[in-house]
Amino acid sequence: MASHSDAPGSKKFVYFPLDREGQEQKQQESQSNRELEQAVLDKLLKALGREALREKTPRLQELEQTLQGVMSQEQGQEDKQQQSSQPDSKGESGDDSGMPLVRQLVQKGYLKDSPKWLSAKGFNTIGSRILSDVMKALKAGEYGMHETQDLGSGSLVLDTSKKYEPGDDIRLLNVPKSLLNTIQRTLKDGGDIKLPLQIDVEDFEEHETMQDVRVAVVYCIDLSSTMRYSSMYGDMSRIEAAKRALWSLYLLNRKFFPSDSVYIVGFGALASKVLPSDIPYLKTFEPGSDFLHYTNYQAAFRLASRILQKDGAMNKRIVLVTDGHPSACFIDDKSEQDKILAERPYSHFYTPDRQTLDTVKQDNSMSLDVASGELVYLCYRYRQVDQYIGERTIVEAKKVHAMNIDIDTIMISEEDSLLGYVNEMEKYVKGRSYYINPADIDKVLLNDYLNNKKQQTIRARSQW
Repeated sequence: MASHSDAPGSKKFVYFPLDREGQEQKQQESQSNRELEQAVLDKLLKALGREALREKTPRLQELEQTLQGVMSQEQGQEDKQQQSSQPDSKGESGDDSGMPLVRQLVQKGYLKDSPKWLSAKGFNTIGSRILSDVMKALKAGEYGMHETQDLGSGSLVLDTSKKYEPGDDIRLLNVPKSLLNTIQRTLKDGGDIKLPLQIDVEDFEEHETMQDVRVAVVYCIDLSSTMRYSSMYGDMSRIEAAKRALWSLYLLNRKFFPSDSVYIVGFGALASKVLPSDIPYLKTFEPGSDFLHYTNYQAAFRLASRILQKDGAMNKRIVLVTDGHPSACFIDDKSEQDKILAERPYSHFYTPDRQTLDTVKQDNSMSLDVASGELVYLCYRYRQVDQYIGERTIVEAKKVHAMNIDIDTIMISEEDSLLGYVNEMEKYVKGRSYYINPADIDKVLLNDYLNNKKQQTIRARSQW
């Protein structure tokens, strides 16, 4: 139909609206496709998490095969539900691109073309899903995520506000809220709003604050060769279970307690600080000529205490995660070595050479700490601790405790012979020891962190 308002050069548009039923069907199909794609992505990310935690990190080519296997299972389940729909979608990833799954995940930002193939997005997304799974396993209502919610004098400014009290810090005034109170009071009293406003002290409101209790924790994870053993309680090895726990714990800290500091140290005969993003790629030391696969508590304590001394937190703590007795310690001078050799002529000592340090740095992304000590005394005894190593380890723990650093130990082992020595060590430093099976380490670590945070909050609250 022509219109008198038509002008030369104007464009005419003809609309063909969908009927209500067709529109709803299109929306349902679109929603179904989105849900399918998200469901497929969830399964692929879950598979990525499993593969990242393995003792030997798979290459991207191997990862592609694993992901294709996941998709084949997904397609098989879909075919059972829809016998005749979308017959050409077999082997694809929920869309029609036909691209390799690894390439698609690279484009989506979850992977990168690198031996450490998790991107920052992939690390955070998968770690958050692991954290969510762990938190669901904890009893509802028993553990909270916000452990320091006392209002009043503190260091974290909240969005909420309260009436100003004379003597409070005037820098915490909520200016917009205070001005609004003035306007409301003036109108209520029947007055006119004139500038400048006549502000009364009763109009003042201040931001409420939350007491922030800073905690610095170093988690020292045992990388000795026995940590690769499989657990009788699940399909993950001890090291894989520990990595899963530390991964989720790090993200819990960053999300809910950003003012806290969480550090990771990996140790065998020597120790190294580990970047949080490298947690999934941690692997145990191979038994061999370099002797790094022994367990040196001293190495962990010395490096962890140096890290904590540089941190400004008042509450400092070391958590040792291990599956075995100490089987190595540092020899600080030549006279100690001579004394041991006089009593035990066949004793073993080890000093890492430059080639070994470079190899570990390249293959494990770990810069081994040799500042804490270079000459290591090695002595493994089945289900018992060498007396000299045991005594030296306890002396080191006492030194750490004298620095006002707490030491707790989490033992992930099916052997109870470890319990006696650890309990003796913790007695000297007034620490705590947990004896658990590897399958529960993620729940125990998160629960321990939250409970310790609560205890520190109560302790700090009593100081006000």
